[in-house]
Amino acid sequence: MPASLAGDDFRAPGVELFDFPPLWPGAPYWLTKPVVLAAVGVVLLCALAWGAFARPALVPRGLQHLGEYGYLFVRDQVARPFLGADAERWMPFLLSLFSVILLWNLLGVIPGVQFPVNAHIAFPVVFALVVYVIKLYLGFRHHGVGGYLKSLMFPPGLPKPIALVLYAPLELLYTFVTAPFTHAVRLFANMFAGHLLLAFFSAVGFWFLVEQPTVLGAPVGLLSVAMAVVMTALEIFIQFLQAFLFTMLAAMYIGNALHLEH
Repeated sequence: MPASLAGDDFRAPGVELFDFPPLWPGAPYWLTKPVVLAAVGVVLLCALAWGAFARPALVPRGLQHLGEYGYLFVRDQVARPFLGADAERWMPFLLSLFSVILLWNLLGVIPGVQFPVNAHIAFPVVFALVVYVIKLYLGFRHHGVGGYLKSLMFPPGLPKPIALVLYAPLELLYTFVTAPFTHAVRLFANMFAGHLLLAFFSAVGFWFLVEQPTVLGAPVGLLSVAMAVVMTALEIFIQFLQAFLFTMLAAMYIGNALHLEH
């Protein structure tokens, strides 16, 4: 694109979108927009849960219907396939995890807010660490430290020399390093990239249609607006998908720690 068409002052959005100083001069360094959005999201989720289940009706309607549908979705698609008979026991944790992640993701497409909390790496890291600690605790508690590590390093049917030389190092690396790392980064990277793409197309459309409107730039601006709309719809799907995948992996890790034969 010629420089005259793009304009000399246009700057594409970059990583500065994720640089959040304290809300006011002198505020604690941790009191930033993502922290406030995270807190507001949790309060909103609690309010929605209260509205849905404080006075449950025999025939669910409104928020109760939505809440029960969400519960059934997490139970049937996440908990039962990986936890079996232990599914109901872990439903409060898994449903809360899914709901918080989904709501925090959806904040990225709400006008006036427009930032998915999980695009800040600290939040997915905390979620992944919680799941990681639970997984190790359950594995060590139910099978002992030696039994749990042995089950990871020496699966049934694999010759021990091969397991010790090839399989065990890779499995230990995966269990203690790769799995928690990818668990956090997958959610973060998708929210980060989606937010950046939405900001880019929105900025280009605003620039060519509002800041520097020209006959030649109008088609580019309209195309950018159309792309922003399409990307918003795609981003909503990805936000839901990432909440589902993160919770599904959490259930899988917990199930594997409880039932080594799986």
